[in-house]
Amino acid sequence: MKQPRLGPPRAFSSLGCPELSVCEILALAARHGIGQVELRAACGTVDLPAALAGEFGTPAAFAAAAQSVRIIALDTSLFLPGDAAALAAFLQYIPWAEALGGVKLRVFDGAAGVSVADLVASVATLNWWHKMREKNNWRSDVMVETHSSLVTSSKLKEFIAEAPSGTSILWDTHHTWRIGGESPEATWENIAPNIVHLHVKDSITCDTAEGKYKYVLPGAGEYPMRTLLNTLRKSSFEGSVSLEWEKMWHSELPSLNEALDAAKLKGW
Repeated sequence: MKQPRLGPPRAFSSLGCPELSVCEILALAARHGIGQVELRAACGTVDLPAALAGEFGTPAAFAAAAQSVRIIALDTSLFLPGDAAALAAFLQYIPWAEALGGVKLRVFDGAAGVSVADLVASVATLNWWHKMREKNNWRSDVMVETHSSLVTSSKLKEFIAEAPSGTSILWDTHHTWRIGGESPEATWENIAPNIVHLHVKDSITCDTAEGKYKYVLPGAGEYPMRTLLNTLRKSSFEGSVSLEWEKMWHSELPSLNEALDAAKLKGW
């Protein structure tokens, strides 16, 4: 008899351990009992195609190494809409994603939704992608992160209404709450059908050189994680909840190992 799900699968982004190789990242996940990993950085770089080629040589060898821990996403650096050079760099991820059987490829919202022209250009890029995907029979697909401009329900609904049907959203739950000023329930209610993946992190209100908050260990800040988890459970969400520990951009943060320990202790 099938056992009931206890909650959405847990994962972490390798943004929290950018100095590690992919094999070391997978070993870290295994030590913490985490069965999924989202790759953003490896071997000291966010140029994943280069890092993967240096460590494994071929996409087939990469896929063979990812057996005990599932790699659920490759996070690209593409900001919508993207110029020709950015799109060419994005396409370098495809062989590695396809070798895994087809995974999600994160792209940033970028300028999407800031103006009508930006929205039209971003949607045009997504239409380009769908044509390329169909033409090449690729199994991988993109997910658009609520990163900088799509951090309120109104902007997200505007974007989703214009984007190709079924466009997947990576919901950075911290950004829509902290920057967009929305509760997790409100954002979920507005865009739930399109959400396939979540980023979680914690912060406290304070003045810093970069803004009005700073990141802290999971459970040590103000983010309403209980509210989020209850919302996901009520909706039987089956996507992944990934700890995005931004160690690569904030070197002062404790290690990802400490963050994972804290997340477990606090029930994240």
